[in-house]
Amino acid sequence: MKRDVIFVGNRLILNEAFERYILRTLRNKLASIDSISYFEESDKDLFLHLDGLLKYESKLIIITTKSTFTIVGKLLSTVTADNQVLKENMLIPSRANILENGSYLLSHSHSEINVILATEGKSLPPVLIDDEHRQAIIHLFNEELSSAQTLLEPLAQNFDVRLEFSELVEGWIKIRIHTRRHGNLSQFIASAKGLMHHKVIAAANIAAFIIERLGTHQKKLSFAESCSGGSLAHFFTSQSGASAVFDGSLITYSNTLKANWLAVDDDSIEAHGAVSAEVVVQMSEGAMNVSYADYTISISGVAGPTGGSDAKPVGTVYISARSKTSVHTERFHFEGDRNYIQEQSVLMAVKMLLNIDRELFFS
Repeated sequence: MKRDVIFVGNRLILNEAFERYILRTLRNKLASIDSISYFEESDKDLFLHLDGLLKYESKLIIITTKSTFTIVGKLLSTVTADNQVLKENMLIPSRANILENGSYLLSHSHSEINVILATEGKSLPPVLIDDEHRQAIIHLFNEELSSAQTLLEPLAQNFDVRLEFSELVEGWIKIRIHTRRHGNLSQFIASAKGLMHHKVIAAANIAAFIIERLGTHQKKLSFAESCSGGSLAHFFTSQSGASAVFDGSLITYSNTLKANWLAVDDDSIEAHGAVSAEVVVQMSEGAMNVSYADYTISISGVAGPTGGSDAKPVGTVYISARSKTSVHTERFHFEGDRNYIQEQSVLMAVKMLLNIDRELFFS
């Protein structure tokens, strides 16, 4: 069964922050989203699009504004040969069988349609589609994609599950597991962990997993960021409970602040440049000294699109991960636009954090 989302209304298209909030909410409720479509208020193609989707088995969520809510109801009534009625001060198709606070659910043939009235700055009304599913996410570290597929595909067949692979950054593979009719998710995951010991984390949300693990062991985390501009801090602070384990992040773009806040040696900056192994090592040490955290990560690089050189082209990033007993520093070269380079830097930094204490995070 397909799962489709439609945004109807110019205001939804323009408000990117609100759109991201809506999609986060929907992804927490749906097994997956197969397509996302956008229609302005006067777009005549919406009727044909709805008619086409409802010819197949589908779970359809339509996000509307106040000005498009009634229009969508009228179009659905036409497509489903229904008529509109007034219920709880809302004009909606008469066969809408569940109605709750600006959201209604309509069944048609083999499809379910949930129309939701979204208002900027307000919580999204409830998602009424019941999307029971059997799937799970696991993360595999320090393994090549080809070898992961070779090892896990036969295992998936044994437990009647289907796998989808995506390499987030080198050495970090996200795997979505779907059960078939007689599939066994838990046994597959247990067997995968046994087969790939100290490489598998069976959690959908890595940030939440790290926060939980650090909290259990009463450990703290701090960062020193340059080119990532606070993105690493946001990776964790976007999760509930981060304050229990996260002390903070010093965003030091200038060499002056690297020296004054993190005690980076001026001679190191002069000799090697702010984007260098020598500097990020001192940045991670400085972050630990000012915060007394158990783990620190520092990032410095050239996110672009300008600022690169022959020696350090755009995409060059140095990352240093430090614990109380060890430090590991690497140089990377990421490709893409500025934001994607920053995002890859964050993911690689998280991977290095996990590897700096494998006993804590993988046991």
